[in-house]
Amino acid sequence: MDKNSIYGIILIVLIVLVFSYLQKPAAEKQVQQPMTDSIEQPVKNSLKEKNAAEKLSQVQKNDSTKQQDVLGEFTPLTAGQQQFYTLENDLMKVTLSGKGGRVYAVELKKYKNYKKQPVVLFHGDSTIFSFNFYTARNRHISTNDLYFIPAGSADHLYVHEKDSMKSFVMRLDIGKNKYIDYVYEMFPSSYKLNFRVIMSGMDSVLAPNTTTIDLKWEAYIPQQEKGRTNEDNYTSIYYKYYQDNVEAMPGSNKDQKIHKLDNRLKWIAFKQQFFSSVLISESYFENALLKSVKLNDDSVYLRVFSAEAAIGIKKSSTIVLPFTFYFGPNHYSTLKAMGNDLEELVQLGRNIVKWVNRFLIIPVFNFLNRFISNYGIIILILTIIIKLLLLPLTYSSYLSQAKMKVLKPQIDEINARIPAEKAMERQQALMNLYKKAGVNPLGGCIPMLLQLPILIAMFRFFPTSIELRQQSFLWAHDLSTYDAILEWNTYIPFISKFYGNHISLFTLLMTITTLITVRMNSQTTLSDNQMPGMKFMTYMMPIMFMFILNRFSAALTYYYFLVNLITIGQNELFKLMVNEEKLLARLNENKKKPVKKSKWQERIEQMAKNKGYQPRK
Repeated sequence: MDKNSIYGIILIVLIVLVFSYLQKPAAEKQVQQPMTDSIEQPVKNSLKEKNAAEKLSQVQKNDSTKQQDVLGEFTPLTAGQQQFYTLENDLMKVTLSGKGGRVYAVELKKYKNYKKQPVVLFHGDSTIFSFNFYTARNRHISTNDLYFIPAGSADHLYVHEKDSMKSFVMRLDIGKNKYIDYVYEMFPSSYKLNFRVIMSGMDSVLAPNTTTIDLKWEAYIPQQEKGRTNEDNYTSIYYKYYQDNVEAMPGSNKDQKIHKLDNRLKWIAFKQQFFSSVLISESYFENALLKSVKLNDDSVYLRVFSAEAAIGIKKSSTIVLPFTFYFGPNHYSTLKAMGNDLEELVQLGRNIVKWVNRFLIIPVFNFLNRFISNYGIIILILTIIIKLLLLPLTYSSYLSQAKMKVLKPQIDEINARIPAEKAMERQQALMNLYKKAGVNPLGGCIPMLLQLPILIAMFRFFPTSIELRQQSFLWAHDLSTYDAILEWNTYIPFISKFYGNHISLFTLLMTITTLITVRMNSQTTLSDNQMPGMKFMTYMMPIMFMFILNRFSAALTYYYFLVNLITIGQNELFKLMVNEEKLLARLNENKKKPVKKSKWQERIEQMAKNKGYQPRK
C-alpha cells in the first residue's frame, strides 16, 4: 500500500470522526426531545383537564340553573340513590323502584320460561311508568324521573295466606304539605295489585287549566316460549272500550304500528301468548296512543309496547286516581273472576266459534281435568266425545257420498251422451237425475260445514290454553308449542322461512292421515273433465296445512291427528253398515216414483196459475 492510499484512509477516518462529533449534539437533542415531551405532556394534560373541569363545572352550573328553572320545586327530587323494594305473595313477586316509584319488575313464581328460568313479565330501567303534567309555572313534570321514598321502614313485605291485604306506600315529598303517594295493595294468593295515586296539596302546584294528567307506560316484552314465531302471533296490545267490547290493536303483527284511540277505555293490556300485564282504571282513560315495535329474532325480547293515555281529574286539595294491576297468566277462569271482561284476553274466536269454546270445549275440558292429570289423555277423551256428538252428521255425510258413488255410472253416461259444449243441458240432466233419485249433491258438504265451527274452535282453544303449557305427552315435551323430532340451525331457502328449522312429528302424522281420509272420501262422482285441477287441490291442501301448522301447538296437531284416525275408523264401520247394491236399488226405485213437489214449488206454481200462466209439462 503506497503513501497516498494510507493518507486517503486516514483522511476518511478523520472526516467520519469529525462528522460524528459534529452530529452528536443533534442526536442527543433528538433523544432528549421525547423525554422533554413526556415530562411536559402531563402538565399540558393537567391544564387541559383543569380547563375541561372548569368548563364542565360551568356547564353543570348552567344545567343546574336551567333545571331549576325547568323543574322548579321538583328539582331536589331529581337526585337520589336507586333503591328497590318488594311486595310478595305465594304467586308473584313485585319489585318497586325508588326512581319513579313504579313497578320495576314482576316475577310469576309458579311459572318457568322455556329456559327453565322464572317468568318475568318485564324488568329493568327501560321500563317506564310515569304520570306527566304541567305545574302552575309551566314546568313539565314526569314522575318517572323523580325519586320516591317509602313511607314505612320496611323494604320487603310478604303477604301470607292468613293476611287480608298489605299495603306499601311510595311518596314523592315536594314539601310544605305537598306530596304524591303511590299506594300499592297486595292480596294473598292473587295476581291482583291495587294501585292508588294520591295527590295531596297539588291543587296549587298544577297548572290552573289542568283537567287531565297524562300517563305513559312502556315495557320490553321478553320471549317466554320456545316457539318465538308462534308466541309473537299471540303477542299484542289489547284494550277494552268503556262499557263496550274488547279489541286487539290492529296491525300489531307489523314491525312497527301506532294506533290512536279517541274513545274512552276501561283498561289497557300488554298481552303475550300465556301472560298479560293489565292496567285497569276504576273510572276510564280519556283516550290513548298505542305503539308496538317488533324486535329482531336474535333479541331476548319480542316487542316494545307503549301506551300513552289521558286521565281526567278534578282539581282539589286531594286528588285520588284509583287503578288495578293484573300481572298473571291468561287463564280463562282466573281472568273471568277479575271481571271487566278480562277473559277476552284468551282468544276463543268470535260469534259461534266463541260460543262453542265457552259452552262446550272449556266446560268438558275442565271437567276431565278434575279427574285426569295427563293432558294427552284428556285431549283423546275430548276428541272421542266430540266425534260421538257429531256422529249423526258424519254418518249423514258418508251416506250422501255413498249415494253419489253408486250413481256414478249413470252420471258418467250423461256426461258421455251430452258434450261439454252443452254445459247447461248437461247440468239440467244431472239435476233431473238427482231429483228423481232423491239425492242431494251437496248432502256430503252440509254436515261437514256444520262441523267446521268445532274445528275452528279447537284451532283457537289449544294454542291459547295455558293448562297445556310445558305439559309433556309421548315425545312432545310441551304441548303448547311444536313437538320437534329434528331441528337444525342452518338457513335453508324457502324451507326455513315457510316451514321452519324443525320437523313436528304430530304435524307430519296429521298430514299423512289427512291424505288418507282425502283418498277415502274423494268424490268419485265427478270426472276429471268436469272439475280439472280439483283432485290435485284436494291433495295439495293437507301439504299446505303442514307448512302452516308445523310451528303451532302440538296439542292442536295431535287433536287433528286423532280426528283423522277416528274418521278413518268410522268410514270403515260405515262401509260395513251401508250395502251399496241395496242402496242403488232403492235409488232406482225412487226414480220410478212421481217426483213430489216441495211446498215452496207448489206455492210458486199456484201463484203463476192465479196470474194466468200454465205450468210447462
